[in-house]
Amino acid sequence: MSETQVFQVTPRGDREIVMTRVFDAPRELVWAAFTDAEHLKHWWGRGNPMTIEIDVRVGGRYRFVEHSPEGDEAFRGEILELVPNEKVVQTFEWEGLPGHIATDTMVLTEQDGKTLVTTTSVFTSQEDRDGMIASGMETGARQSYEALEAYLAKL
Repeated sequence: MSETQVFQVTPRGDREIVMTRVFDAPRELVWAAFTDAEHLKHWWGRGNPMTIEIDVRVGGRYRFVEHSPEGDEAFRGEILELVPNEKVVQTFEWEGLPGHIATDTMVLTEQDGKTLVTTTSVFTSQEDRDGMIASGMETGARQSYEALEAYLAKL
């Protein structure tokens, strides 16, 4: 894994976004940070308080509500596939724009104690994909991943 590859968001094809980030932590710890509500509340909302419900199993659902000064934002989905410590496939929907559902595949790869997280989001249309890019998702994801890196360093 390249030390220079810290965070990257790349549109691919007409309907995909691929997001990658290397974390200086073992895969099992990064997995726990993504799948345990007690960990998620420390980083996902970039410092904003969070209400998190998550049932980590195939068919399980999740709902994250970020409470910010601008108001609450909620995100939800269903887990479609799960390989503990390696891969999760889930739907992702921002409740502010219901019906626009992406399918996210997150893969964790460890090398030399560092973990590469690769998330591929597939949207139902190019318009949905482009709308997600235009929404500022890259900035929000970057901030969340920076908060995750800081949180992992404390564990």
